[in-house]
Amino acid sequence: MTALLVIDMQAGLFRGTPARHDADGVVARINALAGAVRAKGWPLVFVQHEDDGGLAWASPEWQLLPALDVRPGDARVRKTACDSFYRSDLDGILRERGVHRLFVVGCATDFCVDTTIRAAASRDYEVIVVADGHTTKDRAHATAETIIAHHNWMWENLILPANPVRVLPAAELLEELSREGA
Repeated sequence: MTALLVIDMQAGLFRGTPARHDADGVVARINALAGAVRAKGWPLVFVQHEDDGGLAWASPEWQLLPALDVRPGDARVRKTACDSFYRSDLDGILRERGVHRLFVVGCATDFCVDTTIRAAASRDYEVIVVADGHTTKDRAHATAETIIAHHNWMWENLILPANPVRVLPAAELLEELSREGA
């Protein structure tokens, strides 16, 4: 079973400057993937970071972006660390649903997305990163585009002999899914 794992696409993380790179495009691609995943009967899991700073639980900042296609049956996971698995119920939710493959999207490429991808791979999940389905913002040392390109390259080149991470653009993944049986 496959699940779409959507990390930290929360209102408070998309406010302020600099802006998140290609935020509207990322949301549109996540929604397209959500439709394809739902059509196959696979689960969606939305992860939400919380802390005592700007992402207090249930605050307006903590809420998922209104433009995301979120449905009542979608799983939700609360987390307090960059690693979506760390002291959360994510692994239990995935195992309970028989998930062995994850499509990973979300925010922020260089923190929570990166850490979660590595944690998922180390737990033997088959990980497919959507190359244009994650975002970050410019940092003091690099542009968001550079950070995203670097991480896509890095994930694809991690040394995981039995379980390599794949990195695919959303259009290519959607095409692959259309050729797969349900």
